[in-house]
Amino acid sequence: MTERPSVLLSVAASIDGYIDDNTDQRLLLSNDEDFDRVDEVRAGVDAILVGANTIRRDNPRLLVRSAIRRQQRQAAGMTESPIKVTISASGNLDPSASFFCTGNVEKIVYVPSSAAAMATQSLGEVATVVGSGTTVDLAFVLEDLGKRGIARLMVEGGGTMHTQFLSAGLADEVHLVVAPFFIGDSTAPRFVGDAKFPQNSANRMNLAEVKQIGDVVLLRYLPSGALSA
Repeated sequence: MTERPSVLLSVAASIDGYIDDNTDQRLLLSNDEDFDRVDEVRAGVDAILVGANTIRRDNPRLLVRSAIRRQQRQAAGMTESPIKVTISASGNLDPSASFFCTGNVEKIVYVPSSAAAMATQSLGEVATVVGSGTTVDLAFVLEDLGKRGIARLMVEGGGTMHTQFLSAGLADEVHLVVAPFFIGDSTAPRFVGDAKFPQNSANRMNLAEVKQIGDVVLLRYLPSGALSA
């Protein structure tokens, strides 16, 4: 049986748990020093996953920014940046999005099998489309990534993805950066949505590290039973 990748969830949130506001401008929750830390973490993984809504909303590039880190990856026989992965229920994604058009790395899109033909027609020239059955099951995604040689997966959002990985007990490490302000808008995107989480008051996560980074703080958690140590 193929060993699934270890899964690291990375998120920055306001004190009241929001990862964005409802304006059209990008909300900066972190700072330059922490952005560099995230870049270092990116450089150490095999693949980065975001949900389809994050691609539509934020148009992320998901590349390693540091030239030195890119060179180090290449010297180790790796691509400059990690493989990019997304999950979409509809397969309706813009092939001109930065996710697909930046970085000389493989892009993988997991969709329900019913959407695979349409997604392949739209995205087949810029990505590998994988039909995963009636719905996109995270266990299937991780098993498939493991077969592709992915040992370490970084999940960068959004809230739906974080919720699904945590509630399924598939997160091995959580990097939560807390910004020193509030959003105060219940309609804004949150770190997680409603779900039944195995990480509850009777099954607390292990706090492995607390680190001040300028005006934000990094909390590194290891869910009990996680693969990472």
